[in-house]
Amino acid sequence: MSAIYEKVALIGLGLIAGSMAHAIRRMDSSVHIAGSARSAETRDIAREIGLCDSVYETSAQAVADADLVVLAVPVGAMEAVAKEIAPHLKPGAVVTDVGSVKAAVISAVAPHIPEGVHFIPAHPLAGTEHSGPRSGFATLFDNRWCLLVPTEGTEPAETDRLARFWRGLGANVDVMEPEHHDLVLAVTSHAPHLIAYTMVGVADDLRRVTDSEVIKYSAAGFRDFTRIAASDPTMWRDVFLNNKAATLEILGRFTEELFALQRAIRTEDGDMLHDYFTRTRAIRRGIIEAGQDTDAPNFGRAPASSAVNPPE
Repeated sequence: MSAIYEKVALIGLGLIAGSMAHAIRRMDSSVHIAGSARSAETRDIAREIGLCDSVYETSAQAVADADLVVLAVPVGAMEAVAKEIAPHLKPGAVVTDVGSVKAAVISAVAPHIPEGVHFIPAHPLAGTEHSGPRSGFATLFDNRWCLLVPTEGTEPAETDRLARFWRGLGANVDVMEPEHHDLVLAVTSHAPHLIAYTMVGVADDLRRVTDSEVIKYSAAGFRDFTRIAASDPTMWRDVFLNNKAATLEILGRFTEELFALQRAIRTEDGDMLHDYFTRTRAIRRGIIEAGQDTDAPNFGRAPASSAVNPPE
């Protein structure tokens, strides 16, 4: 049985692309994995750890003869990469991406995709707060969702083929419209990240007053905010600038909910608070029942004394 794609080019070699490389090898060791990165340090590390079969300085070199090209760069860099690789894509190749925003990526990339090349945007809903070529691991996508957002006129057979590829990497696959994707992700990812950045910023201001007690006595809630806020700042800057409308809509709704909670606390409306927390607690149960997290104590973390480094 032949490989789904015989040669895969990974443009950008961070957490997601690195994890894809490991997962591709787990799925089918015959696939040739080519990679490129702007940073010479990143390329050197990729060669050192054997992340790819071939590593190139330019994206144009990496995509030569590739059956699948994966744009794993920040959303703000997508258009420049698309322009660079366009003349070097072979007929029949599939170009996809792993960006957290879809409408803006389609607007930036689709005009540069040549006739005869298939552009199928995608978004694997998986990640950690770590970045760089050493951060990837083969199981990152296992039982996570990858959303495919095919553009108008995409051949269904090519979408099915890319779906089979992602399932081979361990992911569940669904298909979604770009605007709906961006709204859903504003709720599930983008707004929570912005709130986490804000909470850590507030705590940093308070820390100056409390002589670092905010850091020293961090309980699980604040600790988890800091984990989210440790994510790649370039990636998240681009996400918010390119999903502005949906993120602002969700933040507006968040602000309204926050005002309602403020009012309940001020007026000592315990019934409202209890009902609100009971209703929202059910969301957590739903996430666990869907297999998207564990209900193990402390989120399955090892005790501090026996903690190990994240998978590399």
